[in-house]
Amino acid sequence: MLADEEPKYLRRQRPLEIRRRKFGRKAWKSYLRVAMWTAVGLAGAWAVFECGQFLLASPAMALVHPDQVNISGTHFTPRRSILEIFAADRGKSILRVPIEERRQEIESIPWVQSAVVRRVLPNRIAVSITERTPIAFLREGSSMALVDVHGVILDRSVEGNFDFPVVTGVNSELPLEDRAQRMQLFSGFMQQIESAGRNAANRISEVDLSDLEDVQATVTGLGGASASGGADDSSAQVAAPILVHFGGGDFASKYQTLVQDIAQWRAKAGSVQSVDLRFNGEAVVNPEAPVAVAQQAKNFGAVRAIRHSR
Repeated sequence: MLADEEPKYLRRQRPLEIRRRKFGRKAWKSYLRVAMWTAVGLAGAWAVFECGQFLLASPAMALVHPDQVNISGTHFTPRRSILEIFAADRGKSILRVPIEERRQEIESIPWVQSAVVRRVLPNRIAVSITERTPIAFLREGSSMALVDVHGVILDRSVEGNFDFPVVTGVNSELPLEDRAQRMQLFSGFMQQIESAGRNAANRISEVDLSDLEDVQATVTGLGGASASGGADDSSAQVAAPILVHFGGGDFASKYQTLVQDIAQWRAKAGSVQSVDLRFNGEAVVNPEAPVAVAQQAKNFGAVRAIRHSR
């Protein structure tokens, strides 16, 4: 019965000991280290803030005068056209100038092929320009402009002294890709003509690029011979321009045929106004005026439209 009874007294349990860490030397070092790095971080943040304020707002970093924009590489591009692009940045720090955006705006100027824009501390902008190279005069209606090999139409510069043939058949209404295709054809044509003989390219005064399969060029300064085979002293005969249909290729060989046989053609046909060299191994002289040719053939006893085998 006593075993089944609940004990009246409970044994007192031993109390738990709570150890309190003393504020010792190691703790001091940790707290000092944290405080030191906190102070360094705050000092660094303050220095960055002050430096940013100086770089972004200081008058010493501001773009104030046009002379602070240094431009190199320009010959025909007006300086004012480039300075106008930076007009919106006047009074701002050069670090706030959108360099890439300004480069794209400069390259939108027709005479500029490429541009490099960079900041020069403390307060200058450097612009390096690579200009386009014109290769021909472009006649569009009554106006005359310049054009490069990529088909970009350029305003005529009063400072430039150019000596190019005149190109027709290219206009501003054509897509840039079409203009580029025609001007690359013109460039290849002139290179082949130049390789055909000394000063040969200087004899090309005008080139019609309306038909990509038929380059039509006006050639001047070709000498001739009289019907008797002697040299023709007539300046009109020598200086008379000739319209030549060169077709779509093999320009150098066709030009050599023209130079070699022009005297023979003049001896047989008299006056030569045009020659069609598009036919393989043949030349058709004066094909544009068959009626006039037939009438003059009766008077002079010669057929002005002839075919000549190479």
